Amino acid sequence: MRRSLLRRRVIIGSVTGVVLVALSWLLLVSPVLALDLAEVELTGEGTVVDGAAVAAVVAPYADVPLPRLDTVALRREVLDVPGVRAAEVARVWPHGLRITVVSREPVAAVPQVEGGFALLDVEGVQVGRVDAPPEGLPVISVPADDPGARALTAVLTVLQQLPPELAAQIATASADSQDAVRFGLRDGAVVEWGSADRNALKVRVLQTLRSAEASRGAAVFDVSAPTLPITRS
Repeated sequence: MRRSLLRRRVIIGSVTGVVLVALSWLLLVSPVLALDLAEVELTGEGTVVDGAAVAAVVAPYADVPLPRLDTVALRREVLDVPGVRAAEVARVWPHGLRITVVSREPVAAVPQVEGGFALLDVEGVQVGRVDAPPEGLPVISVPADDPGARALTAVLTVLQQLPPELAAQIATASADSQDAVRFGLRDGAVVEWGSADRNALKVRVLQTLRSAEASRGAAVFDVSAPTLPITRS
């Protein structure tokens, strides 16, 4: 009985070992779960990210079994593609990948000393350069010696938090300091915004002033102190 039990254990162990080896080969070596580049999906590239550049990053991983694919390392490589601000990489069984990127879309144009305009994203990262500002992007002016880019950061912070309908009305933006943001609207009105604090309240106050009969035609809307707004003709 002891010999029979021992023989049975040996057989079970051997079969288990064979199964594990076969399963490991199936998952980690065989082409059954290999990456097919035709099944790689890319979304979010916007107007800045070159899809071909992302495809070139993925290409060396062709035919690598998905269980062996290091998606963390691949994500880091995708983040190095110009214009990519954030990225996620997910396996799509049995042969695909889903790559989702957040592109550094330009939100403002900044005049350059040597001519032309630098295009900046919401974090102040340059994503392009043009001879003339694109239609719909505000032109930003800040001091050349802006310490720590605080004035620029304040302007970009406010722009990012504006509702789309208000952001679309802004033609120019400037700031002598981080507490003195100013906007020029496309209809010629000027908005004294102040700092990048209490933006939601300032938006509501500005919208109220712009729609109110008594202040609708004002030339200047000062919402830097939103509880005590001022309008000037």
